[in-house]
Amino acid sequence: MSIAALLPFIILIGAMFLMTRSAKKKQQQAAEMRNQMQPGTGVRTIGGMYATVKEVGDESVTLEAAPGVLFIFAKNAIGAVLDDEEYNRIVHGDDPSAIVPDDASALTADQDETVAEDAKPDLTKKSDAETEGKDAKGDGETGAK
Repeated sequence: MSIAALLPFIILIGAMFLMTRSAKKKQQQAAEMRNQMQPGTGVRTIGGMYATVKEVGDESVTLEAAPGVLFIFAKNAIGAVLDDEEYNRIVHGDDPSAIVPDDASALTADQDETVAEDAKPDLTKKSDAETEGKDAKGDGETGAK
């Protein structure tokens, strides 16, 4: 057999090796992330629930979603371990750069001024003064085009 006939099989085996290697690397990173969990850190589960870690066991984690509300999850159910700043921004809304007004008037004030300045188009029928200079024949009348 020539090496040209074996080349597709070699490429296929190499691609499979690279894919399994990257999958193992991702699994190791996820395991390291889950091992970094300590009581008091904020986490996001794979279901999208944000909670605070209360207790870490060998295979399970106790999470507090609200004061006094505890859940027990498998460690594999933790999707991300969040730093304190990000957790507080998401859960508590602690973002000083995002100032939300009490009412919506501050959001629409600029738009109201620009609408008032722009002339609104006249969507009514043409007046008799506009049609005097033209042929005053309408649709359905004799001689109308």
